[in-house]
Amino acid sequence: MNRIDRVFTGRNRPAFIAFTVAGDPDPETSVRVAEALATAGADIIELGMPYSDPSADGPMIQRADLRALEAGTTPDTLFAIIRGIRRRSTVPIMILTYYNPIFRRGIDRFYREAADAGADGILIVDLPAEEIGVARTAADRYGLCQIVMAAPTTTDERLDLIGSAGSGFLYVVSVAGVTGARDHLAVGVADLLERIRSRTALPLAVGFGISRPEHVQAIAAAGGDAAIVGSAIAAIIEEHTQDRDRMIEALRVYVTRMRGALEP
Repeated sequence: MNRIDRVFTGRNRPAFIAFTVAGDPDPETSVRVAEALATAGADIIELGMPYSDPSADGPMIQRADLRALEAGTTPDTLFAIIRGIRRRSTVPIMILTYYNPIFRRGIDRFYREAADAGADGILIVDLPAEEIGVARTAADRYGLCQIVMAAPTTTDERLDLIGSAGSGFLYVVSVAGVTGARDHLAVGVADLLERIRSRTALPLAVGFGISRPEHVQAIAAAGGDAAIVGSAIAAIIEEHTQDRDRMIEALRVYVTRMRGALEP
């Protein structure tokens, strides 16, 4: 069984998924960041492949992408970072990327190298479910979960397609917009989760705009299977780029607090 699948088997609380951009602020520190997130309680690490035109991301993660790109992060670096994490931790790792880097490298090659490095799943943000067949075939071939996304604007008809196209879990975008920490969880998340759950048996992980303990508690109360946090983590990295040790400690404190809010 894939490590991501095991996370959602027999749980008594929602999972906590921590997102960070691979190579932010540099590849060596990126491994330390992921290790800190895992030891503080993250159930899954979501590693973003830095991309120059991240259409789904707000300013905070865009700046994280730029830091990682300026530090020389490439797909080869991404896989090296995953191997570095894997030497220290068995935490499930999923890759978030856009389609262009995969297309240029070759779908089968990218998925094979991801699996060989120790990844457990891949989410391609801008590849629609109608065109995901080749990627899903590669994911199945190499034992990876093919994560897919649904948004508040997704129709019921497309939810049927999306729900059958993916594996591992379904990434539920809580708002119509880009990533970024917000003061309040989007209104209507419970209704959105109910609508999606009627269309798929996949676990539902909620992301976009989540940054506070009360946000993850609201997701738990709404019936979500996981909460995904990214921009708030990127903000901590950005704040402490000149002091790596303080960065790591601040990340541990933050994730411990967020993860604790999900305890029953």
